[in-house]
Amino acid sequence: MPALDLTSLLREFITLFVVIDPIGSLPVYFFAVAGVPAALHWKIAMRAVAVAAGVLLAFLVAGQLLMDTLGLRLGSFQIAGGIILFLFALTMIFGDSKPAKEIEEAERDHMAGAVFPLAMPSIASPGAMLAIVILTDNNRNSIPDQAVTAVVLMAVLAVTLVLLLLAARLKRVIGLTGTSIISRVMGIILATVAVDNVLGGFEAVGLITLPQVESSVLEIEG
Repeated sequence: MPALDLTSLLREFITLFVVIDPIGSLPVYFFAVAGVPAALHWKIAMRAVAVAAGVLLAFLVAGQLLMDTLGLRLGSFQIAGGIILFLFALTMIFGDSKPAKEIEEAERDHMAGAVFPLAMPSIASPGAMLAIVILTDNNRNSIPDQAVTAVVLMAVLAVTLVLLLLAARLKRVIGLTGTSIISRVMGIILATVAVDNVLGGFEAVGLITLPQVESSVLEIEG
């Protein structure tokens, strides 16, 4: 991926934005700060995003190294990751915007909710971890390219932090119903990304051959 390819950067941003789903994390955040003094809400938001950033950057640096150590092919990982992303997208479309269990855990211990479940697995979700590894494939992306992906990731997390800090105002504007609708639309986009990842995985392991135009799109996202 060319470091200054704006189309590729936009695709990566959209992909990471969808899998991290900052808007879908708002209901979890509301429960995490319930009963906590308003003066501490910003600390909870910053701690959650900082922890999520550390986890996702760790996957960016060492995720594929772990795969190589275990002798796993990226194509197989793409297929497995695409299936998991697709199942996760289905929960966003047909179920809660974020799994109800995450909200229940946040309700039990408000201060601990900044790390679990807000940072993990709400922001640094399994889908986000998988997407990071796929987007930074060492076999196709140089160190500078992966650094660009890291910058895109931090941009998405910065947007996430801003949304959390503005959560109270956003809740008044769009309400929980609006949050749910937006999350479901993102779920549809994520399902499409997941199917692309599966097709790209099949192509990587030599099971199918995709048309050149479609293949180039998959190389950007998967």
